[in-house]
Amino acid sequence: MRSAFPAFLVLLGSIGCAGYVEAQAGAAPDAMAWLHKIAAAARQVNYAGTFVYQHGNQTETSRIAHLVNAGGEFERLEILDGPPREIMRNNDNVTCYLPETKTVLIEKRVARRFPVALPEQVSGISDNYVIRKGRQDRVAGYDCQMIVLEPRDNLRYGHKFCVELKTGLPLRARMYSDRNEMVESFAFTQLTLGSGVNKDMLKSRYAGKSQAWRVDKSALEQSETSADTGWVLRNQPAGFNKVTEMRRSIAGRPVSVAHIVYSDGLAAVSVFIEPMPKSPPPAGPTYQGAVNIYVTSHADQMVTVVGETPARTVRQIAESLSFRE
Repeated sequence: MRSAFPAFLVLLGSIGCAGYVEAQAGAAPDAMAWLHKIAAAARQVNYAGTFVYQHGNQTETSRIAHLVNAGGEFERLEILDGPPREIMRNNDNVTCYLPETKTVLIEKRVARRFPVALPEQVSGISDNYVIRKGRQDRVAGYDCQMIVLEPRDNLRYGHKFCVELKTGLPLRARMYSDRNEMVESFAFTQLTLGSGVNKDMLKSRYAGKSQAWRVDKSALEQSETSADTGWVLRNQPAGFNKVTEMRRSIAGRPVSVAHIVYSDGLAAVSVFIEPMPKSPPPAGPTYQGAVNIYVTSHADQMVTVVGETPARTVRQIAESLSFRE
């Protein structure tokens, strides 16, 4: 029944089961070096532990194990609160077990990495954020260095990372609004690093008992093609540039969906344009934690803008989108 949902939920919601130069607009060389270290840690460090994720009034506790070896990256994520869920990752192949509904979802990994979604190329981040070192702290028994990203305007959130001194792995990450209100946070409460992580920590709890469960591979039936969709922004938010433009085909939908992504080097905003459904969602703004959503219409098309940015950013993009004459 995935086709009953707006395209952005189908495409984004699946797993929800260059240099160190002082001239880089305010980023000190050592702060930029830490940023490079953070970006690499999510892919290269072996770790296992329990963490708490909080957004708004919602709090969720999870257990994770991440192992890198000659075969690539392997990961197990188990949600400990609410309905049981387990997500197993073998490089880019993801299997999600949902025992309550006896369902197995098989899909490809989305771009976001746990625990901090820093791109591999971080040099452009200092164009839109002031990057500096803060004080040292201690999280889950490990000493960590505070790295602060202060936005240069009110179109993006601020970030504070406390990263383990040797590996650069973020032990705590917090996101702040322009009013210095925390909109999202994660922190390890227990952690094992390095050689203490082994293959036994990645054994699935449900793989052996799921042979008779329903298997959903509909996410694998999506296809994408780079294309000029014809949609442009009349008033593009400062610092945000188009990084991807494509058309996506989704199983069960008669026509493809236009998908455009804008990014400031750290935050990303996705735009989805599709034919107006028979029962469209309410127009206007909504939010899910740090993610703001804005729905509007353009002729017979529904436009949905989704971004981990302040509401004003997604609204500006939604309201300035038009079809090229």
